[in-house]
Amino acid sequence: MKLPLPHNPLSIAGAFLATIGALFFLIFFLLELFGLHSNPYMGIVVYFLLPAVFVLGLLLIPLGIWRDRRRQRAGAERVWRKIDFNNPQHRNIAFLIAAATFANVLIVSLAAYSGIHYMDTDQFCGQVCHAVMEPEFSAHMEGPHSRVGCVECHIGPGAAGFARAKLSGLRQLVGVTLGNYSRPISTPFHTMPSPKDICEGCHWPEKFHGDVEKAIKEYASDETNTESTTTLLLHVGGGSEKLSIASGIHWHMNIANVVEYVATDDKRQVIPWVKVTDRQGNTRTYVTEGVTQAEIDKGERRTMNCLDCHNRPSHTFEPSADKAVNRALATGLIPRDLPFVKREVTAALSETYPSRQAADEKIAQRLREFYRTNYNAISTGRSQDVERAISGATLLYGRNVFPQMKITWGMYPNNIGHMDFPGCFRCHDDSHKTTDGKAIGQDCALCHEMK
Repeated sequence: MKLPLPHNPLSIAGAFLATIGALFFLIFFLLELFGLHSNPYMGIVVYFLLPAVFVLGLLLIPLGIWRDRRRQRAGAERVWRKIDFNNPQHRNIAFLIAAATFANVLIVSLAAYSGIHYMDTDQFCGQVCHAVMEPEFSAHMEGPHSRVGCVECHIGPGAAGFARAKLSGLRQLVGVTLGNYSRPISTPFHTMPSPKDICEGCHWPEKFHGDVEKAIKEYASDETNTESTTTLLLHVGGGSEKLSIASGIHWHMNIANVVEYVATDDKRQVIPWVKVTDRQGNTRTYVTEGVTQAEIDKGERRTMNCLDCHNRPSHTFEPSADKAVNRALATGLIPRDLPFVKREVTAALSETYPSRQAADEKIAQRLREFYRTNYNAISTGRSQDVERAISGATLLYGRNVFPQMKITWGMYPNNIGHMDFPGCFRCHDDSHKTTDGKAIGQDCALCHEMK
């Protein structure tokens, strides 16, 4: 048996590229394996660019052989060498080719597996497309689900969920490359997997929570930043599918009833139609006055689930600078005993700045100047506290405002509660009524009591 060996420039170039691609891939793979680099952009080089160079080299080798064979058939000088397995030297060459082929397959397989694994990391999701995903990534890292990987919520189970997510990612990659992505990123996502597939892996729907006490601290814009506390007893409740009962806020979980609704806006903030079906199949339909059937038919119809209230479970932004500063004062991020710190920080954060760098500079300049002008003793004697206030203020800005993505305070509605966004009042407004006049009530005591 005789086999041709490549002796043409194209195949030699391909062998060179394949060797270089394989060598550098293995080097960087080992560096990654032993944690010697953590740059998220390096992953693109290691798992995408270098394997691409390697595969390109492999493709050039047979392409060069094919072109050389065409030259021979056209009468060009024969440049092929032939190998005869009866010759020990030729057998060794064939063995080397087989070993190289096995190594090539192994490297490509390793690169493919590592590439898929890398695409499932939070680094890839949040830091590679830095400008686009910085807001969501920042919120995720500060949120209650920061230890939960992006893919655990955004990719549904099975091969179908994986394929759907990667096809969507390909479309997003094109958008990032061309720069025609939405600013800000539009929500809600219509491709989110069902909560049964993602949320309920950790959160047991039938767990009974009962009443939960919550203390909300607020601070006045006076010199002493006067604190006031509102204590709510939230009737979170729960239910049982086996017993067909549910109570409290978690009555809405479709344990004892099924709730359907129609939203007529893309943010799901305007809900003119609600239908409730109990276990016996009895239905009640609530419609707001003035809405037409044509508007209802055009709207998005959904069966209510966890994400209709918990719509920002891992990407929560503060609704306003005032609320952000209240939380920072309550947790000690900003020293509360600085005079007028609530008023001044809130005012500084409420300004519009062209960039994060400009915001940091202007906020720092404003606060330092205020205390230097009005409280010189504090400015000199407690400069560390003033700097803490500045650091806390710039941190709040960086977590919630992203000029490059056109995101500012209150950009994304949060449907928990009803103080900052419609939330509960999207349906509980006394305006949704059945044909016989029964309304979805707005009775505060249904969900909470003040202590």
